[in-house]
Amino acid sequence: MADALSLAIADLHAFYGDSHVLHGVSLDIPAGECVTIIGRNGAGKTTTLRSIMGLIQKRTGSIKIAGQDVIAAPPEKVARLGVAYVPEERGIYATLDVTENLLLPRKVNDRGMSIDDIYALFPNLKERRRSQGTRLSGGEQQMLAIARVLRTGASLFLLDEPTEGLAPVIVQQIGKAIELMKSQGHTIVLVEQNFRFATKIADRHYVMERGRIIDMIPRAEVAAKATQIQQYLGI
Repeated sequence: MADALSLAIADLHAFYGDSHVLHGVSLDIPAGECVTIIGRNGAGKTTTLRSIMGLIQKRTGSIKIAGQDVIAAPPEKVARLGVAYVPEERGIYATLDVTENLLLPRKVNDRGMSIDDIYALFPNLKERRRSQGTRLSGGEQQMLAIARVLRTGASLFLLDEPTEGLAPVIVQQIGKAIELMKSQGHTIVLVEQNFRFATKIADRHYVMERGRIIDMIPRAEVAAKATQIQQYLGI
């Protein structure tokens, strides 16, 4: 089991230059929980993940990981605490093959998955292990991006749109990987437009609109609030 990390965000404001993007965001995620941040495009979901990871320089408020405030910490310090970020653009190294991509990130501890375990979880990657990043399909790149952080031993995962544009069979495999993370006690923050996918995995759903959290919906209330959720997402 992982030494799961809690995440507590209070009154988070974030800026791109003079543009004020997040307006007092607060989230409280106990260790081992999986939550989604949902909302329309431009709501501030990706900026929230980037702020947690320390990739947004101009921030105010508080971001506590396992009780330690990292609002002023650089990304490398956040990563060493056991936080892993899988961005929407995936960040696959084009000139490296699958195995080299897997081995590249530095481990934060020895509790990560082995290469053999990763290949058992993602058989497609094993078949393509000598293929360069540029030769992988979008689904294979997404599998590789997730597999890469599973190997590091991280305990808090920030996943940005992991199923976007992927075939249903690949989405199923991504779901299996996230379920495995949950079963191992990891904490997961998931930005996901595919709400049907998110409802199968997440314990709670935070709704974001114009840089603010406007609602929190527990899994048990999703069915009763289906119409309201559709309005939030513009479906």
